[in-house]
Amino acid sequence: MAAGGPLLPDCVLFEIFLYLDHADVLAVGLVCRQWRAVARDEFLWKELFYRYYRVSRDVPRHPAAVSWYDEFQRLYDTIPCIEVQALKEHSDQVLHLSFSHSGCLFASCSKDCTVKIWSNELDISLQHSSNMRPYNWSYTQFSQFNSDDSLLLVSGVFVGPHNSSSGEIAVISMENFTLLSRVRNKPYDVFGCWLNETNLISGNLHRIGRITSCSVLWLNNAFQGIESENVNVVKRLFKIQNLNASTIRTVMVADCSRYDSPDLLLDYEEQLAASSTSTCPVFDLGSDSEEEESKPKQTPEPAVQELPDDRAMPAEDELQQFFDGFMGGCVRPAMTEAELENKVAELFIRNRTKPPEVNLLSADSNSKTKYLIFTTGCLTYSPHQIGIKRILPHQMTTAGPVLGEERRSDEFFDSLDHVIDIHGHIIGMGLSPDHRYLYVNSRAWPWDCVISDPMQPPPIAEEIDLHVFDLKTMKEVKRALRAHRAYTPNEECFFIFLDVSRDFVASGAEDRHGYIWDRHYNICLAKLQHDNVVNSVAFSPVEQELLLTASDDATIKVWRSPRTVRIQQARKPRPRKLLFSWLMNQKS
Repeated sequence: MAAGGPLLPDCVLFEIFLYLDHADVLAVGLVCRQWRAVARDEFLWKELFYRYYRVSRDVPRHPAAVSWYDEFQRLYDTIPCIEVQALKEHSDQVLHLSFSHSGCLFASCSKDCTVKIWSNELDISLQHSSNMRPYNWSYTQFSQFNSDDSLLLVSGVFVGPHNSSSGEIAVISMENFTLLSRVRNKPYDVFGCWLNETNLISGNLHRIGRITSCSVLWLNNAFQGIESENVNVVKRLFKIQNLNASTIRTVMVADCSRYDSPDLLLDYEEQLAASSTSTCPVFDLGSDSEEEESKPKQTPEPAVQELPDDRAMPAEDELQQFFDGFMGGCVRPAMTEAELENKVAELFIRNRTKPPEVNLLSADSNSKTKYLIFTTGCLTYSPHQIGIKRILPHQMTTAGPVLGEERRSDEFFDSLDHVIDIHGHIIGMGLSPDHRYLYVNSRAWPWDCVISDPMQPPPIAEEIDLHVFDLKTMKEVKRALRAHRAYTPNEECFFIFLDVSRDFVASGAEDRHGYIWDRHYNICLAKLQHDNVVNSVAFSPVEQELLLTASDDATIKVWRSPRTVRIQQARKPRPRKLLFSWLMNQKS
């Protein structure tokens, strides 16, 4: 269509648009004199949007969008899908990436046993590298900046006596990159996390039987080597019984204070109610703002398990009755050694467990509290449940009794306040920026599977499901996001880190790609290619149009949006023409 060509009927123009890609649709405006008429035609762009992106018709427009044309442009122009830099300073698999809260720095962990600190400028550069091999580490696996970016938590695998593997956490000062303290962490895939600016959470595991154990979560002061001997630097937070070979892993902390003012509501009905009761803020969808919620998932809600408060019989009497029945031959003879161990452990802890805190969903819950979130299980060793435990304000410091809050002698264990059953192997978790939503990567079990041996979990699917849970209602919202895949079996399954920005969620995969989805529309927007497994992704916390991906190919790739690339190219000084340079030289 030339600039002076004939006008086409809207229906014909619409059908032409459907066969164009994003760039062509937007570029038509440069040559089509009909563009000014259709660019603001909401009906045309709404139809184009739904058909082009294959979005369900019952999904409303993003609440912060001003038009369907702007939404179409946003989903093309602001996705970080253009590779602008490849960082190859690591010599082995890169396992994890984490940004500082300011977005000025990021850290990377690797099988080469280093943690590297990078300066996030227009051209990203290496600022510092710490080698952890002198401390008997095998590799570094996870890192996290504290809230004021003054300290970096680094988690790794530690080689102990007789080549036994455990975990260890190191705290590094960002002022001079010195090592401040080291904390043992068992098992190593607890990873560890910050609770506040100066206190971090680690784990320990005590074996009780072949398939029963006890996980202890500790609060540690980051300055253990500096504090006075008279000041507590460690305190026990929780002690939790594990059954059927399960353990607590992958701990993280969610702050409840922002639940009532989320960035993006994912439940469409709640979103509509919020917009009808107050003026909905309009965000610049091309920059970093906050998001809203989408429609609840149509699949059955995940099972929630809570410890009952009343008992029909004291645990000691029930345990004695069980033993009497077992010795008298009244217990079914098919009970295996593992089943017997599990049954005895269940009866033993029945009245030796501190009851759960008040209902997490209660309206009077303290907004200053935080949730400790972790993977766990009850049927097998593979993590298939999410445990949630409330951390009260008085528990957020190492001051006070070394072993934590005083408890009765018969309250030996802590119960979980909430449990979400995933029915599959959990391989990744991440929180939305407002901590309202928890995103979970899992590989599903067959729906009809029966677990008879905790050491033989069910086979897991190759397709990864990305679930979304509302931590305010403790319910699953939306349908699971799909596109990415994994191939390793249960015993070799590893963590794939995901990340969430205001508008997008991204994840790695074993299929040599990273993936980006839109949180509101629940659609996959981009595949980011590597030469091997993509282990971790990270959005800049201040610029969601910048994404990093880390891979087993020992490379960190930097991805920016088409809009950002155009802006940066426009800012670069253009070289002077050779003729102009020659003329200037002649004049001089």
